[in-house]
Amino acid sequence: MITIIEGLPDNVLGVSAEGKITGTDYETVLIPAIEKKLKAYKKLRMLYQLGSSFTDFDLSAMLDDARIGMKHLFSWEKIALVSDHPMINAFAKFFGYLMPCEVRIFKNDDLEKARKWILEK
Repeated sequence: MITIIEGLPDNVLGVSAEGKITGTDYETVLIPAIEKKLKAYKKLRMLYQLGSSFTDFDLSAMLDDARIGMKHLFSWEKIALVSDHPMINAFAKFFGYLMPCEVRIFKNDDLEKARKWILEK
C-alpha cells in the first residue's frame, strides 16, 4: 500500500510504501498525486520511503514506475529514496546517475535527514 506523507510543502510529494506494492497502488494513489502536483508546479521534489514492512513491487507497479518516470523525466528537482533494501538501493543508485536531477538514498533510520535534504534550497 502507498500512502501520502502529509506535512510537506506543496512542491514536495512524499509517499510511504508498505507491504507489496501493486499497479493499483500506482494507478490510484501515486500517479494521480504526481499529475495533480505537476499541474501546479513545473518541477517536483519527491520523498519516497519503502517502510519497514515493504516487501516488493509487482510487475505492474514496476511498469507503472518506469512509465511515470519516463513521462516526467525532466519534472523532478530532487528525489530522496528512503529504504533498507540493498538491491533496490543499488538499483536506484545506478539509475540515479542517469537522472537529470539529484537522487540521494537514505536508510529508514535517516528518514528525518532525508526530509531535511529534500526541503533544502
